[in-house]
Amino acid sequence: MTEQQPPAYNQPQYGTAAPYGEAKYNTLAIVGFILSFFISLGGIIVGFIALSQIKKTGEKGRGLAIAGIIIGFVAIAFTIIYIIAGVALVASNATYTTY
Repeated sequence: MTEQQPPAYNQPQYGTAAPYGEAKYNTLAIVGFILSFFISLGGIIVGFIALSQIKKTGEKGRGLAIAGIIIGFVAIAFTIIYIIAGVALVASNATYTTY
């Protein structure tokens, strides 16, 4: 039998996710958070994908992904309310025209 030698000095050791054993942030969580401010639906979709990846890999960024999802849903809700209010305003002004 042959014994396995320990890695030599300054040789990379494989198997660690990040230097010094720190977990890195999930890139999609960051992208989903930022995207939710500009394209709400994109932020929601990317946020859910990031949550799935974080569950599998154990990376950081769960809070960013959840924040991106929440911000995206709130932005869509405000957009829907704004459209409904605009349609109601136009409809109410259309019935009271004076000539």
